Amino acid sequence: MKIRNTAYPILTTALLFLGGCSGLNINLPFINGSKDKSDLSRNDTPAQLPTDREHLRHPGHNEKGFSIADLEEGVVTGDWTIEEVNGSPTVGETTPFMKFVPSEKRIYGNNGCNTINASYQYNQEEKTLSFSNVATTMRLCAAPGLTDLDINAALANTTNYSWDHHDDEYYLYFRDENGVVLMRLMHQNFDFLNGTWQVVAIEEEPVNNPEMRLVIDVDGGKIHGNTGCNILNGTMDIDMETANTLSFQDIITTQMECPDATEQTRMIVALEDAAHAKPIDADRVLLLNLLRKPVLTLKRI
Repeated sequence: MKIRNTAYPILTTALLFLGGCSGLNINLPFINGSKDKSDLSRNDTPAQLPTDREHLRHPGHNEKGFSIADLEEGVVTGDWTIEEVNGSPTVGETTPFMKFVPSEKRIYGNNGCNTINASYQYNQEEKTLSFSNVATTMRLCAAPGLTDLDINAALANTTNYSWDHHDDEYYLYFRDENGVVLMRLMHQNFDFLNGTWQVVAIEEEPVNNPEMRLVIDVDGGKIHGNTGCNILNGTMDIDMETANTLSFQDIITTQMECPDATEQTRMIVALEDAAHAKPIDADRVLLLNLLRKPVLTLKRI
């Protein structure tokens, strides 16, 4: 996915409702595929939707996240980056993405220019999927070549879905009534990391310190724990542009003098080097670096 930077002025306008909303008289040429943004009518009501992904990432702490079993059963849920539309890479001022919230039967996301939310309906057995009551902000993006309107049109024409995977990377496909792929979305979810973990190995070398622990809060994007000597705190960030990629940042510790600070240093360096996470089973997880080499092995407490 390519991000297009622009220095052009940007106009912020109102909510655009693609469904029936009384009091709004808005033309929707892009639903029929038109690329002329100048045809879009505006009103002066301030947009009510969140304007960045941080507010959308976890609308509810009780929301069930994606699992491989979900897809195999036809369940549509989880965080997804919109990678392609109509067979071409998406281009946006921000990364296009979509989050399914089953409890609300709604999606939240961004088309690379504007924030989107919509109702969705699907049938697990028949693999049908459709969107309705779509709402989007009307921020006019001046950068050329954006695929935001193509994404809007693809949502309007989606009738079915399918999925596929390559190694640890999972993909969701939106299709039209003829089976043509309109959008390809890449899975992003690390809910399996939630919880309390003991560090049992650093770079595959066993660690024999039961106090070396991590508590990972994916919803809050936070980590805390113990290096075996000092208390540790930091943040966790999910990269929406690259499959199954994360980073641990802003790591700080208390400054107690340790009998042997070597393992503490190795643990912190390993956390800062981590770029991927892979479950071994229900109670063990590997954190891997960019080369997919293990840096930390965690065991659930």
